Amino acid sequence: MKKIVMFLVSALFVSASFAQEKTVEVGGAPMYPSKNIVENAVNSKDHTTLVAAVKAAGLVETLQSAGPFTVFAPTNAAFDKLPAGTVESLVKPENKKTLTTILTYHVVAGKMDSKAIAAAIKAGGGTATFKTVQGGTLKAMMKGKKLVLSDEKGGMSTVTIKDVYQSNGVIHVIDTVVMPGTGS
Repeated sequence: MKKIVMFLVSALFVSASFAQEKTVEVGGAPMYPSKNIVENAVNSKDHTTLVAAVKAAGLVETLQSAGPFTVFAPTNAAFDKLPAGTVESLVKPENKKTLTTILTYHVVAGKMDSKAIAAAIKAGGGTATFKTVQGGTLKAMMKGKKLVLSDEKGGMSTVTIKDVYQSNGVIHVIDTVVMPGTGS
């Protein structure tokens, strides 16, 4: 009986501490600032493809580390925009290097929330360039009130949910997969 009471007290304490956190809902699930990128992403029904790809690329441990990281996280719908069979091909073990290249192109070292990105865009005269963990560059700009990314192949992606804070960084949900250039 004592163990049950202790368990319930612990569960209530954990629930109360999460209830006090300012969360953002992504994919039908609250994203807790006290959890890391992977711990939150696995709960988003809109990011199951991204989570599967991160696992296939062996990047789970990296994205659970201290970071900090800024992750531009494509939704399942973003992956669905890729040519048919692309995702299925990329998650095959023989394509792990290519998959890792694409996924790490979505990550910038450091914690860049929307205010920091906006400041960089302003300082850059309307465009900010960020070096990705993969080694390539992403450009950010404003299109009206929307934050838009331009990749090295000229593709565009819009941030649909900004400033999803994590214990090891921040996530910005995007509507299109960004792609590194052929030279990256």
